[in-house]
Amino acid sequence: MFMKVKNICCIGAGYVGGPTMTVIADKCPHIKVNVVDINQNRIDLWNSKDLNFLPIFEPGLDQIVKRCRGKNLFFSTEIEKHIALADMVFISVNTPTKKKGIGAGQASDLKWVEICARQVSKYAVGHTIVIEKSTLPVRTAEVIKTILESQDIQNKKQKTFDVLSNPEFLAEGTAVNDLISPDRVLIGGESDSAIKSLKDIYQNWVPENKILQTNIWSSELAKLTANAFLAQRISSINSIGALCESTGADVREVARAIGTDTRIGSKFLDSGPGFGGSCFKKDILNLVYLSNYFGLPEVANFWEGVVRFNKWHQHRISKLVVKKLFGTVSEKKVAILGFSFKANTNDTRESAAIQICRDLLAEGAELLIHDPKVIEKQIELDLGEQAINNHKNINESDSKVIKSGWEKCDKIDQCFKNVDAALILTEWKEYSEINWELASKSMRHPAWVFDARSIVNPEDVRNANLNLWRVGDGS
Repeated sequence: MFMKVKNICCIGAGYVGGPTMTVIADKCPHIKVNVVDINQNRIDLWNSKDLNFLPIFEPGLDQIVKRCRGKNLFFSTEIEKHIALADMVFISVNTPTKKKGIGAGQASDLKWVEICARQVSKYAVGHTIVIEKSTLPVRTAEVIKTILESQDIQNKKQKTFDVLSNPEFLAEGTAVNDLISPDRVLIGGESDSAIKSLKDIYQNWVPENKILQTNIWSSELAKLTANAFLAQRISSINSIGALCESTGADVREVARAIGTDTRIGSKFLDSGPGFGGSCFKKDILNLVYLSNYFGLPEVANFWEGVVRFNKWHQHRISKLVVKKLFGTVSEKKVAILGFSFKANTNDTRESAAIQICRDLLAEGAELLIHDPKVIEKQIELDLGEQAINNHKNINESDSKVIKSGWEKCDKIDQCFKNVDAALILTEWKEYSEINWELASKSMRHPAWVFDARSIVNPEDVRNANLNLWRVGDGS
């Protein structure tokens, strides 16, 4: 039977749960939305009076939170209470790659998903629609459903559940716009009434022809496939960029030429330092694991090659910096412009900057790091002991260098004093507006600008008596 949803609970107040529930609350003022999380500090930040302190930076998000918070949007740690009140529960928790055990390094760790399923089974009242919102491996819904049903038998309570898959297709930096004007909303499931209940929510602002219905397995696999295809496209253009540098071609001209082909299109054809973010690498490795599990090693090898190339490309950039600086960066200063994995987000997960900075620090460089949204503590976490322990090639002596070999710059112009090079790793707008003539006066010559994002004006850099390298430029 179709259920008109009046109360939603979302477990997980991270990069997916927070923005998604904020937009749902904004577009559905008749629905009460409770976002719950075990992390008290994160919840406190969501409830902060100063909207500059929200735990997630996304353009436009702060204003929607301001409109809805305290009206029909609430953030708390009261998980049990809000599960019991909810007609619909979204599971939007982290699914990191397993670090040990079967499938380590490839398979997703579903620990938090399982914990959520058990919480929902225990505390739900009446009929509850459970929505997979996290990026999950194929057939996870079956696991969730099994847990819900088995717990119900044990508790002997009158509870019923429907499980749907509703993967997110958000790009960080444009997440709010992606939610307000999505290319598609995908709903996978077997229950027509449950699908109709979720569809009824989205139809408050999404045209019906953009709401796609599939079986639950296709929905789960579609999310992994979408991220894998996008990552593969980035690796593909970066491979051509490396070839351009060796042949005298320009990857921007190649991209423009092939992008006019309607079969290919122009999106995701910008050569850069490699893909990052929380999903691309994780989801591809998940595909690799699933392919091997189902006896398809050739499929696994194909997708694993995308990840291998991305890592090679990041090392290639750091090696190139060393080569251009006369073969050594020991005790040389390098300005790192951008630490988040892309512009308009403070997310550093799998950022190319982390690997490139590690390489340069291991070579003895001193780094001056600037990013308008990433705080110093986050950089310290990414480059500190935790990062070192995950980086097998760094020895104990290198670790000491990494702990003391960098500092955070709050202002861009602070980064250029006595540096031998500036390396642009994130496409923040302010980096395209740098006065290179002024910056050049502070740098130690001969000095370099390494533009891994193709955002500077080459003529401005060269006129400032600076050497220039641009990714994919063979000229």
